[in-house]
Amino acid sequence: MTSSIEMPCDGCGQNSSPGHIAARLKRLEWSTRNRPVHIQTLLLCAASQPEEREFLYSPNCDFGGEAGRVLEVAGIGAGGKAVDAVQAEFQRAGFFLTPVLECAFETESQGGAERLSLLERRLPAMGTRIRRSLKPKRVALISVELEAVAQKIAAMELGCPVVLDSGKPFALDGLNGHEAAKRLREALAIRID
Repeated sequence: MTSSIEMPCDGCGQNSSPGHIAARLKRLEWSTRNRPVHIQTLLLCAASQPEEREFLYSPNCDFGGEAGRVLEVAGIGAGGKAVDAVQAEFQRAGFFLTPVLECAFETESQGGAERLSLLERRLPAMGTRIRRSLKPKRVALISVELEAVAQKIAAMELGCPVVLDSGKPFALDGLNGHEAAKRLREALAIRID
């Protein structure tokens, strides 16, 4: 009889099963394939999307939800285009979407305090990744769930400015996501060098 030992995932801190790790590695492969050489704007969300069709870099993405909103920010329409063509256009525009937690929350029943704890524990590693690897020109926070840690992220030495919506993340995943996307698009129209 073999037993399975769950250990914390190094991408999110949640207990991980072999399926959890496999899904994370698949998302990392897709993201890496679509990462711009020079990232103009890093769009930072709280956690990865739970379904492949909702994950921007998935070959099966339907460009709904978060994926649709970030395309809206970038001024990219997905209608009638192949998935890889849309992803390539997003990449050429210098945008890169990445989560603080590289995995989706395991269950919807996880409470706010547990989710906040996972986010806070992951911030130092995320900051290091932004500074040393991603090196964007600017970072924009786009998830409601990042509101509790927005000021901590803004205070980190990321090597670039953090774009906020009156001190809060642009809530692309909130009730008025289209309005938040419009405000972020306007904020990003300010040229950076």
